[in-house]
Amino acid sequence: MRSFTAVASIPNNVPVDVGQARLGVRWVDVGPPVRAEIVVMPHRSEASPHHEVMLGEIFPVGEETWRFADLDMVSADEWEVTVRRVDENEVMEPPSGNLWKPARLRPYGQLDEAQLQSVEAALGVRLPTSYRDWLRRNNGARPEVEHHIPGVPFTLMPERPLFGVHPEYPPFDLVHAQRVHRDPWLSPAWLVIANPSGGLLVTSTQSSDGSIYFVHEFDLVGPPGPDASAARERRLRGVAQSTGHLIGRLTPMELDHLPPAQILPPGASTDPRDYAGGPT
Repeated sequence: MRSFTAVASIPNNVPVDVGQARLGVRWVDVGPPVRAEIVVMPHRSEASPHHEVMLGEIFPVGEETWRFADLDMVSADEWEVTVRRVDENEVMEPPSGNLWKPARLRPYGQLDEAQLQSVEAALGVRLPTSYRDWLRRNNGARPEVEHHIPGVPFTLMPERPLFGVHPEYPPFDLVHAQRVHRDPWLSPAWLVIANPSGGLLVTSTQSSDGSIYFVHEFDLVGPPGPDASAARERRLRGVAQSTGHLIGRLTPMELDHLPPAQILPPGASTDPRDYAGGPT
């Protein structure tokens, strides 16, 4: 039986029927080399062989041969694999998809349970579970270059990192950030986890799921008070289901998006900590 299609696009977590079988993809890796694990689920068999293949390599689907032809990635959690049946007269087309570039973040270290409990006491809330676990393992993180999420108008920069526990350096400190960035604009139901250019990244202190939201700087206006805070909070935009998902969506900006290099005047410091503006 010949497949009814010669090309198939397989989104993440969505099997696609190609005639003889359904094809799914368990994971992709941008490498190099670019790799994927493709699962073949024949309609008339309970066996589901898995094939780990590099971009351009072939794998069997019943009596047919198929090729891992392309990969298009929006983020670590949003991608689409293209597979193509290999026919006798197949013309091998070069891949044209976009590969996701992993975030280039430098964690500041780790926190123990006593430190986490101390932060929670200072904040007066229990940290959301996923964010608490991420904070325990990383204690915030400094981007090596500017990062963004395509389509969301903010830029995370080395001098504007993901906050951690840095009481010795308040601009990077999670507790200090609430007094400076949250309290004038939002209610204690929210926790500011970063102050990127363009707005704030926040998570809810009243939910355990740890979803991340963005509030635009244009909405950080108006008088203080619960009514104004409620109006601002209605404009929050969800950007990630958890802190890990946020990291997976952060994308380093291309060099042509970065500001031009500057010539330092004589006597200017060349210590990189002066430009990061905080702990290293």
